[in-house]
Amino acid sequence: MNYLVDLLKILLPAGIVLYGMYLVVVSFLSKEKEKMLVELKTKNTTVVLPIRLQAAERLCLFLERITPNNLVRRSNPASYTVNELYAQLMTEVREEFNHNFSQQVYFSEETWEAVKRAVEEVTTIINLSRQELDGEGKGIDLAKAIFSQSLDRQNDTVLYALKQVKSEVNIYF
Repeated sequence: MNYLVDLLKILLPAGIVLYGMYLVVVSFLSKEKEKMLVELKTKNTTVVLPIRLQAAERLCLFLERITPNNLVRRSNPASYTVNELYAQLMTEVREEFNHNFSQQVYFSEETWEAVKRAVEEVTTIINLSRQELDGEGKGIDLAKAIFSQSLDRQNDTVLYALKQVKSEVNIYF
């Protein structure tokens, strides 16, 4: 019995010390893991933030470029027929969208949906304006019809998409 008591006198403090060491090691490893995560997030921010800002700049430029007024002004509507101008405008919208398609990776689903709705709205404006005119008419008539449709619809979807992109950028600042 004495032997058992002596053994407990040795094992009980050793077990308490071992348990204490276990808690210290677990706490230390947890803090190290947390520190590494903070460093990783900091590095990630310094790398990803400039890319996200560049993506936001590109999307804002894209949305400005496909605004019906800017789209028509960049083309020379007086030198085209309605069909030629229509084809050029639709091609330009599609190419601009395809060129900026990869930017969706850097934005939320809601923002990207707003951008897609803006593209659809601009396409609808151009299509509705085209339907009102004879295909062999002057391109300037299509430009006027697009301006008129744009004023009637007030082009809110493009402005909303721009606001969405800007609000997402504001999150980082």
